[in-house]
Amino acid sequence: MKKYIPIITTVKQLNKRNRIVLFAVCGLIINVVYAFYNGILGIISHSVWFITLFAYYIVLSAMRFSTVIVECRNISKDNNTEIFIMKFCGVLLIVLALILSGATCISIMKNIAVKHQESIMITIAAYTFYKIILTIVNTVKIKKENSPLLSTIRNISCADAAVSLLSMQRSMLVSFEGKSADEIRIMNALTGAAVFLFIVLLGMSMILRKSERNH
Repeated sequence: MKKYIPIITTVKQLNKRNRIVLFAVCGLIINVVYAFYNGILGIISHSVWFITLFAYYIVLSAMRFSTVIVECRNISKDNNTEIFIMKFCGVLLIVLALILSGATCISIMKNIAVKHQESIMITIAAYTFYKIILTIVNTVKIKKENSPLLSTIRNISCADAAVSLLSMQRSMLVSFEGKSADEIRIMNALTGAAVFLFIVLLGMSMILRKSERNH
């Protein structure tokens, strides 16, 4: 146990900014794993939805990787670099939202969804709500920081949590009985539209904020 104490102490000694970046690194690793998990599901089930999620999380991983690299190289002290990364990620979020909305429409029209066992669904739901709670906590912490880089990390996490929520709902509706096919389509369409709008607004806010700060 003693050998783990220095690690725990080191994490506690990190300042708020470094802790947030550390969580971004953890999110990056999870995103890569989750991307390939969805990719495998997409290949096995020939699902456009899961293939899209694979691409979505790969791009999210790339965005998180770019923020971590900027911080590790200490370029983050340059506000112009932070603004560039924020703008780049904002554009990518909007593009991904458009791709995601197309995949959602195709999945709804063709009734594409994968059923999971109850134990797997409970695990997915627990992880999804953990991700949402962690995102909310980090959002509160970042709110007091005037950093485009930290805002970018926050928005990526928010988009990640929103897509996870949509994916969880889609699987839960077909894994548990009680809803008709029409009800499932309506619920997925409404949630998909809300997630699409949410991610687009995140991307736009990143682009507009940077434009304002450039003036």
